[in-house]
Amino acid sequence: VQLVESGGGLVQPGGSLRLSCAASGFIFSSYDMSWVRQAPGKGPEWVSAINTGGGNIDYADSVKGRFTISRDNAKNTLYLQMNSLKPEDTALYYCARGREGDSDSWGQGTQVAVSS
Repeated sequence: VQLVESGGGLVQPGGSLRLSCAASGFIFSSYDMSWVRQAPGKGPEWVSAINTGGGNIDYADSVKGRFTISRDNAKNTLYLQMNSLKPEDTALYYCARGREGDSDSWGQGTQVAVSS
């Protein structure tokens, strides 16, 4: 199993970023997928999850209405569109196979920093 995140960076408050997660080594279309973030000094926060077909999506209250998760099973890729970014969104963002409670693999993470 390999999960490789990209797309992080430094952005001003109110800005946008799109994270990508390239998956390999398993049948991507057969697994629910998630985004998890961890801010400095804090525990992991499950940001969003999507089922295999993309029709069942969950968001943490902290990102609802601002973030959009999606997937392209033909490209084995998971996405997270992040709009209206806030300083409190600053964290290391991980792509994870599975949902909270039954996830078995995470990527190495991509750093997102929101600051003026």
